[in-house]
Amino acid sequence: MNEKSHEGIYESSPFIAWIHNLSKNQMKYLNSRIDELNLGHEMRFIMMIYDNPNISQDDLVSISGNSKANIAKTLKKLEDTDYIRREVNPKNRRKYMLKTTEKGDEIVPKIRQISRDWEVEVGITDQDNELKERIKEIAINAMELVG
Repeated sequence: MNEKSHEGIYESSPFIAWIHNLSKNQMKYLNSRIDELNLGHEMRFIMMIYDNPNISQDDLVSISGNSKANIAKTLKKLEDTDYIRREVNPKNRRKYMLKTTEKGDEIVPKIRQISRDWEVEVGITDQDNELKERIKEIAINAMELVG
């Protein structure tokens, strides 16, 4: 095969393989800049909870596409490391509302700055806003498709 490869992804690989590669490499970049946190994809959940105070565990399952078991495990880790807290939902005492703690609130701006630095480093510019919006639309369509 004469096809050029970049970390196992070939020029003819599906579009989603390239998106996955972007996500994976952004996480590597974030972790290399905040390695003392020992967090991986959990950073995304801290940010989701920060941006959506009182979000439920079920909402995170829907948004992320992860299983209930994986979300529960992730939330337990974030709670044990004091990034989030769970509060009983007064409207439904069997469900919890999720909120970031002070420690979680402090890390989000750092994660966002490092993410912006990564975007600059890989060449994502303001001219890519239309592309970003289109990818968001595709992601929403995908969530609704498997819903």
